Amino acid sequence: MRVALCQINSSTDPTANLDLVRSETKRAAAGGARVVVFPEATMCRFGVSLGPVAEPLDGPWASAVRDIADEHGVVVVAGMFTPSPDGRVANTLLVTGGGRHLGYDKIHLFDAFGFAESRTVAPGSEPVVVEVDGVTFGLATCYDVRFPELFRALADLGATAVLLCASWGAGPGKRDQWELLVRARALDCTSWVLACGQADPGVDHGGAPTGIGFSAVVSPLGGVVERLAGEPGLILTEVDTQSVTEARRTLPVLGNRRL
Repeated sequence: MRVALCQINSSTDPTANLDLVRSETKRAAAGGARVVVFPEATMCRFGVSLGPVAEPLDGPWASAVRDIADEHGVVVVAGMFTPSPDGRVANTLLVTGGGRHLGYDKIHLFDAFGFAESRTVAPGSEPVVVEVDGVTFGLATCYDVRFPELFRALADLGATAVLLCASWGAGPGKRDQWELLVRARALDCTSWVLACGQADPGVDHGGAPTGIGFSAVVSPLGGVVERLAGEPGLILTEVDTQSVTEARRTLPVLGNRRL
């Protein structure tokens, strides 16, 4: 299974961001990708009011992404915002293409480091997995990476790889934390972790978490297979489920749990 991680810089214009999805999906599909992953907040970067840009999963933005995915015969995963009944929005990962069209609403909201995502974003409540060509992928978003129990729950639901989409906040020590956490979560659930972040925009958007780059592919035993730097870029990687089977035989942390 070949997966593409598309490290981009989203703007505040959903239409322009859709053009990015279109061009990067074409490039990834040409490289043989079956699943094409974009960061959290692909629809619109953080740092602006999200209510006016939020759309339901059957709205024009998500529908256009589905058309792009179907045109290239791939499954696209991309961060967007959907309306919440309480007047906030949900931070949603759209999964679309090949008859699939669903979303994962971010469970753990980034109320940390002086940022309060929960003021404008409502939390999700259910872990989500999706199957593509016999491979089960779990879904996670940014701050979720600090909660190992979610990654174990995804493994319990059959996931052998987790697609982690992020728009990581910059700051002292934050890159070190990102790299450490991504590797630790792979070890916690002995699964691949495919972490796709927003590229470093090079400017401060009012302290909003708008990305630092360093998307990475991490093996089930925590090894970094490939990593980008801060600028926009593309990773094409192979997800080998046999390596998960071997890792779980060697390091049976899921089976050895007592709590």
